[in-house]
Amino acid sequence: MDKIGRYDFLAEPFHCDFSGRLFMGHLGNHMLNAADFHSSARGFGMKYLMTINRSWVLSRLAIEMDEMPQQYTKFNVETWVESAMRYFTSRNFAVTSEDGKIYGYGRSIWAMIDTESRQPTDIFAIDNGAINNWIVNDKECPIDKGGRVKMSDDAQLVRTIDTYYNDVDINGHINSVKYIEHVLDLWPLDWYRDHQIKRFEIAYVAEAHAGDQLSFYRETLNDAEFCIRIVRTDGIECCRSKVIFK
Repeated sequence: MDKIGRYDFLAEPFHCDFSGRLFMGHLGNHMLNAADFHSSARGFGMKYLMTINRSWVLSRLAIEMDEMPQQYTKFNVETWVESAMRYFTSRNFAVTSEDGKIYGYGRSIWAMIDTESRQPTDIFAIDNGAINNWIVNDKECPIDKGGRVKMSDDAQLVRTIDTYYNDVDINGHINSVKYIEHVLDLWPLDWYRDHQIKRFEIAYVAEAHAGDQLSFYRETLNDAEFCIRIVRTDGIECCRSKVIFK
């Protein structure tokens, strides 16, 4: 089996925005599905991990796109493991057209947790560290890895929302992609008539659950770059995001 997974997707019309291009949230979802397909086929996916009270959780995600697939377009998501440490693993993505055109790339960091204690657990304990057999260190992913999003005290509260059933995923916390959608909803529709998302990155810090209120604090770096802090009901920061438009 190849170390790099390649999976086919379709930009379904109901997954596209008013311009006829794929929503960033749905692209993120396709990347997470590709990651699960890849890991499951190689023995360290969610289906197996759940039987031993383990699960993957997304820690960081960065997506940088030159162009979004248009509706009804078939496209591919390639994914591979770049590196693995005891508690975290790096996984990359490439989004391409059927004829090989590059739409963009993604980088992600994952942790494996114990589903009962909710604490990180040893990735190498799974099948005697078999994940090491799938590491690819010679395939380029030419986008910035990103890092912790730095914000000052100038960030302004711009919205507070409630969370419900549709926000919660299989791990019992607010779904990673839902945060992406909520962040991108901070700009009005007219903004997106003149601006395209160039890069989206998010770092997850703490879990939020159904019933929590999420407060969004936004800081403007310049006309095209913004940082967002998301805080749950008890004042604990859940995640930070940075959005770059063009």
